[in-house]
Formats: sequence, C-alpha cells, structure tokens
Amino acid sequence: QVQLVESGGGLVQAGGSLRLSCAASGRTSSSYAMGWFRQAPGKEREFVAAIRWSGASTYYADSVKGRFTISRDNAKNTVYLQMNSLKPEDTAVYYCAAEGSAPYYYPASYDVWGQGTQVTVSS
Repeated sequence: QVQLVESGGGLVQAGGSLRLSCAASGRTSSSYAMGWFRQAPGKEREFVAAIRWSGASTYYADSVKGRFTISRDNAKNTVYLQMNSLKPEDTAVYYCAAEGSAPYYYPASYDVWGQGTQVTVSS
C-alpha cells in the first residue's frame, strides 16, 4: 500500500513562490500517475497538475498553466509542485494523490491520498 506525505505549504504574499513535496512510500507502479489537487473552503476538490512516473507527460489545469510546474524524482519516489506567481485565489489545502489512471483531472481516478498541506496567499 502506497502512503503519501506532503510538505512545503505555508503563508506567502501574492506574487511569491512555494514548492510542495509529496514523498511516496511503499510500492508504486510506473504505469500510474501522481497528481496534485486543491480544495478551498466551501468548494469542491479541483485538479491542479499530474505527472506520470514513466515518460515525460505532464498535465495542468488552465488556471495554473505557466505558473505551476510539476516534476518528479524517481530515485526518491517524490513529486514536486513548484508554484510561482501565486495569487490569493490559489489559497487552498493542497492534496497529493497516487495510483492515478486517466483521466488524470478526475479525483476518483486516484486510489491513494495524502493528508493535505495548507497554502495561504495573502494579497
């Protein structure tokens, strides 16, 4: 069973940057994808980005394209989300998800979830 531990959240001013990390322990399959989702108070969980363990395919929500970058370190079983040019509307709890199958933007496509890390962007 895969377990996920997220880190890197915090408080940042608008225009600033943060890097989230998601370390996966246990057996992970190269045929699956890892994803980042976020959930703001009173809103549904929404897709942010995804990356397959094999290959170079990455996927982004339109709202973060050009500002966020997802990457992975296979040797460390870790996925990162570099967030630049942060906006107040990026404020949410960010969740890492594993064992994802297409379509990667859909939360139900993932079998394993982390505990979430809070990101707060002040204006």
